[in-house]
Amino acid sequence: RFGIILGRKGGALKKMLIPFKFGLGAPLASGNQWFPWIHEYDLARVYEFIIKNHKLRGPVNCTAPNPVTNREFTKALGKALKRPVILPSTPGGVIKALLGEFGSILLKGQKAIPRKLLASGFSFQFPRIRDALEDLI
Repeated sequence: RFGIILGRKGGALKKMLIPFKFGLGAPLASGNQWFPWIHEYDLARVYEFIIKNHKLRGPVNCTAPNPVTNREFTKALGKALKRPVILPSTPGGVIKALLGEFGSILLKGQKAIPRKLLASGFSFQFPRIRDALEDLI
């Protein structure tokens, strides 16, 4: 199971950067939905860890150990870009119209914790959203 993969050259973060760069970043809908995420570097390390660790069985949550709400993510991204986040929340219908299925995923949210990875001794390079965004931006 994967969280939103945050990387330098595309994917979800690239789409999210556009409104923020113009000072138009805002929480989505209530902003209270969970936003499970993972830095691209940690995801690559998770793959390697799983391949080498034959004791892991069943589903593994490939997410950072500190999920944030959409509102917390929005504030962290604004801070990383040195852009204010002052606009009111974007209505859910607008998000679905602009982003389609990806918008629906962002509006639902899920608090996923990588318990199996942590219990197996995996250590994240980027466990906090602030550090991940500072590295990527």
